[in-house]
Amino acid sequence: MTLEILEPGLSTTVQDRGRFGHYNVGIPQGGSMDQLSAEIVNALVGNSAEEAVLECTYLGPKFRTSAPAVVAVGGAPVEVKVNGATVSQWEAIELAAGDEVSFGFLQGGTRYYVAVRGGIDVPLVLGSRSTYALGALGGYKGRKLAAGDEVPVGDTASGEVLAGIAPELRPAFPGETEIRVLLGLYDHRLTDSGLATLLDSTWTLTPVADRTGLRYSGPAVEWKAREQPFGAGSDPSNIVDAGYAVGSIQIPGGKEPIVLHRDAVSGGGYAMVATVISADMDQLARSAPGTKTRFVAVTMEEAVAARAEGKALRRSIWG
Repeated sequence: MTLEILEPGLSTTVQDRGRFGHYNVGIPQGGSMDQLSAEIVNALVGNSAEEAVLECTYLGPKFRTSAPAVVAVGGAPVEVKVNGATVSQWEAIELAAGDEVSFGFLQGGTRYYVAVRGGIDVPLVLGSRSTYALGALGGYKGRKLAAGDEVPVGDTASGEVLAGIAPELRPAFPGETEIRVLLGLYDHRLTDSGLATLLDSTWTLTPVADRTGLRYSGPAVEWKAREQPFGAGSDPSNIVDAGYAVGSIQIPGGKEPIVLHRDAVSGGGYAMVATVISADMDQLARSAPGTKTRFVAVTMEEAVAARAEGKALRRSIWG
């Protein structure tokens, strides 16, 4: 069973839960940007949560099935078509051999996901099928899909196909959002005014947003003046190199915060003033350019509680 890629879309890649344990040598965790949406479509077709899916960014692909298949599409709202006829998102879709699946324009968000019963069956690389395009690692030949590719599908699914998913469990894609953060490690380098600006301002996501990071526009953030130590850059936002947590917020030069995401580099010389909590990384990934965003500081206890809520939500999906 294969999916023949007739049109690749803008950036369609194979992704799964991610590649863990190699960040210390510069290989990011990767995986689906919006993990919850990817897991839901896997559940709909009877896959485990670990199976690889297609991540479609902005403009989706067009593909043809070589054999009967069951697929599901979820994530950012988009028109889904089978042989030109519109079908529903968030539902299992039965396909015959030779059926063609295509997509319309996004109606919100950034990415949506296509699961196929059996999972996308590309080779495991360092424990994951996820594509890390910058390193030409994993996925389908280490790159985004191209016209003419024959993407293999596995036959390991053992779960039941679901009729659908309750609307209240489906992720939302609002034009305004609040993202919870833990302050640190270098928030002490901001002045009181600078910290207030970060937390009290509404930030707008710019078009400079990809799997590595998302850049926001807004007011300038004030840093404390200091004599920079040896090895740091000349700007107050520079530090002697340090490791970056996934979700770290940097503000180079005091302008345009950047939030590191799934394909983030593992270290560098910009101060991290806060980190998006793990429970909100999916919501961050759902933001389209122009999304109005507030960063809300929470405690470690609140962050852990939010993570537990996310796990409970997933248990309600998988049963």
